[in-house]
Amino acid sequence: MKPSKFHSNRKLHNWLIYNNSDYFLEKYKDFYKGDMYDLGCGETPYRDYFLQYANSYTGVDWGETLHDLKADVVANLNEPIDIEDNKADSIVSLATLEHLSEPQTMLNEAFRILKPGGTIMLQTPWQWKIHEAPYDFFRYSPYALEYMLGKAGFTDVKVEAQSGFFTTLFIKLTYFLSRLVRGPKLLRFVISVILAPLMFILQALAPLLDKLDNNWPLESFAYVTTARKP
Repeated sequence: MKPSKFHSNRKLHNWLIYNNSDYFLEKYKDFYKGDMYDLGCGETPYRDYFLQYANSYTGVDWGETLHDLKADVVANLNEPIDIEDNKADSIVSLATLEHLSEPQTMLNEAFRILKPGGTIMLQTPWQWKIHEAPYDFFRYSPYALEYMLGKAGFTDVKVEAQSGFFTTLFIKLTYFLSRLVRGPKLLRFVISVILAPLMFILQALAPLLDKLDNNWPLESFAYVTTARKP
């Protein structure tokens, strides 16, 4: 079952992002194994998806989350986490690192919590709007991700771009167009009907046009990073 089936935020202006996320979540499904911890789990939208592969799932997030708190472990990821050493077989953290004022602390803690041979998979935005303000602190290039994970002790660090230039450009445009849908209910409906074909065409064309881009890391909207604890 596609990961987006478990998520409620798929809409007219952003379905390309969820198609893209589905692809990369499925691509890295071998990293979801054993006792799995989700750092920055939010409302745990992918709990059931991950449990198709992992033996157990533990969501970790802080008590002041802007989402509905559904974490199994309440912890501030900017600080040491009350989870014992060598506990997890795998860790995922999706669109979380940018919200941490002390991101290196989280990566250090992830390394500590993982068993030797355990793996981590991170998804981090690059060219993306400010979101969940005021808790939006950083954006990470591939070089920053490699450096920070290496500093935490991880090896076999690999960073993959999630898109090329056109997906980044067109998804920014569709998000902007969605902001034009405002006013009374009838007016919002009319604007949505007018914009819907354009939003669909832009999102349908973007992956095709990305084939013209031979250097995705330069303009990707996000990166997926994997690493291993030796």
